[in-house]
Amino acid sequence: MIIDKLFETVAQKGHVCVGLDTDITYLPSLFRAKFSSISEQLFQFNREIIDATHDVAACYKVQIAYYEALGMEGLLAYKNTLAYLRSKKLITIADVKRGDIAKTAEMYAQAHFSGDFEADFITLNPYMGMDTITPYLPYIESGKKGVFVLIRTSNEGAKDIEYLPLEQGGSVYHEVGKKIQQLGESFIGKSGYSAIGGVMGCTHADEAREVRQMLNSTFFLIPGYGAQGGKAEDIALYLREGNGGIVNASRSILLAYRKVENGEADFAQLSRLEAIRMRDDIRNHQ
Repeated sequence: MIIDKLFETVAQKGHVCVGLDTDITYLPSLFRAKFSSISEQLFQFNREIIDATHDVAACYKVQIAYYEALGMEGLLAYKNTLAYLRSKKLITIADVKRGDIAKTAEMYAQAHFSGDFEADFITLNPYMGMDTITPYLPYIESGKKGVFVLIRTSNEGAKDIEYLPLEQGGSVYHEVGKKIQQLGESFIGKSGYSAIGGVMGCTHADEAREVRQMLNSTFFLIPGYGAQGGKAEDIALYLREGNGGIVNASRSILLAYRKVENGEADFAQLSRLEAIRMRDDIRNHQ
């Protein structure tokens, strides 16, 4: 199952998920000048980052909004980036956060689990109801695909809905997490984790042990490390025996070269060093 492949990759390479949330303004100007089209500029930048980090990153998360914003040129870069990752047999997460139902969701599933935009995992938003996930289940049943469903996010606005109290106790996100874990029980691999994972922000460390115990078979995609305030010691609380989660970082890796004087020429290697620093920071706090 794809979740077992991810589990094994984390054990080998660490927890870093490189976020290819590639804004065109992130590219060094001299590098951009080498390529005539926006699609080629974006793809070649992503390729350099991938080549420099593939042995120290567990997976790659490609946020579609950065590519959609640039129209067809951007989507071509998105397609080519995913294809390149697949050619290298690297694990891909398409961060699309779809949250619709019925036939529309079926079309989203087809779009992102096959064809030009195929990925191993995609992100979903369940806050319209659990039937937002149902159309993706046939792909998950194959063992080759998985999803990460929003449970508790790392943004300040999470308090608006996710933290609303329930009459029976707990918050909305607790109930969502329980439903996701229950749905995922049919898709648990040899690793003990389900191919239906959850997005769990690491910015609320005081709740971490409760969440990990409650969702013991749910593999976490963990945002919030670094700029949003999450620390390596917080990450450890969301893991189980050092596994069970991947930690996303985007700008801190893609823009590592900006922290070094005249770093543009070595942007890929500086991204690699930042990924290694992050990997070791998380490992050292387990």
